[in-house]
Amino acid sequence: MVSGPFSTSQISPPSESAELAALICGLIALYAVIRIILEQDVMRKLLFLNVFSFAIAGIMALLIPHPLGIIAAAAYFVGSTFESNAIASTWAGGVEE
Repeated sequence: MVSGPFSTSQISPPSESAELAALICGLIALYAVIRIILEQDVMRKLLFLNVFSFAIAGIMALLIPHPLGIIAAAAYFVGSTFESNAIASTWAGGVEE
């Protein structure tokens, strides 16, 4: 009998090493959130926002044991990178024409 929300006979649940890697990504994400909250400089906050986004994409890729999980993680990663770049560009003064 296969247990778990994503477990079927074709898709296996994450291995122990994937769960450990996801836990490490979670700890990194938690550290980034704490630094975002406590940091006074906005530009340094953006750096930790990127770290947080990368950690969430890593967790998604590790814990969703389906090929579409990789696509979802990649879409989140690309979207969060565009968002961070747009915020940084706006903060820096935008594009000068």
